[in-house]
Amino acid sequence: MYILTLFGNLIIILTVSSDTHLHTPMYFFLSNLSMVDIGFISTTVPRVIVDIQTHCPVISYMGCLTQMSLIIIFGCMDDMLLTVMAYDRFVAICHPLYYQVIMNPSRCCVLLLGCFLISLVELVFHYVAVLNFSNSEDYVEISNFFCGPSEVLKLVNFDTVTNNIVRYCIGTLYGFLPILGIIFSYFKIVSSIMRSSSSGKHKTFSTCGSHLSVVCLFYGTGVGVYFTSSLSHSPISNAVASVMYTVVTPMLNPFIYTLRNKDIKTALGKILYRVF
Repeated sequence: MYILTLFGNLIIILTVSSDTHLHTPMYFFLSNLSMVDIGFISTTVPRVIVDIQTHCPVISYMGCLTQMSLIIIFGCMDDMLLTVMAYDRFVAICHPLYYQVIMNPSRCCVLLLGCFLISLVELVFHYVAVLNFSNSEDYVEISNFFCGPSEVLKLVNFDTVTNNIVRYCIGTLYGFLPILGIIFSYFKIVSSIMRSSSSGKHKTFSTCGSHLSVVCLFYGTGVGVYFTSSLSHSPISNAVASVMYTVVTPMLNPFIYTLRNKDIKTALGKILYRVF
């Protein structure tokens, strides 16, 4: 699954960069999403493979904080990019005449930089909470296969109420607000499509279908694990759900976008024709 993820996302990055017809805001954000997915899965899976081979699932305190930091940055970047891609589709479908003006290259770069800065702010929020960690034991157990932010927050020397307040405040700010932005964008998109001619509806729905599929996969598992980890008493169920958004979703993203996207398939066909 790790090799498939690397291979699929690298294909999208190479295809978008090599075909000038794909040098548009939509594919600019898609290629960056693929790079983030590679970083996201590379933060957890190689370490899991080493743990399985060595039969020693132990990580140092600094190693755990480093892994948590990378997960937060790449996970939040994934989150924000999906929101920006929804906004891009909203502008393209609801304001097509102003699309090139609104989504100009400078604006796209600013949006990408904004996604990264927001990810850093979320990391700071988690670090402020984790700095209160204190434990006299040599080892503590994390009931998952990686140092996720929700699991590390459990180890912090907070009472349950304070821990849940921190968790739900961060989760609402970086989970539900982007979801609301995506829902609003697609509400406006569907309203616009319903008012348009029937000839263009199918193509418009197909371009949005890939993005919606990825959004449902990522948010349905990632946000669910973050919020329910404090309530669930089943580490196995949490770990299975974690596999869905840390491993399965990054692996499926390139297949969803390539199999459902005519432009990507056409560009990929041209590359294969030149190579062979």
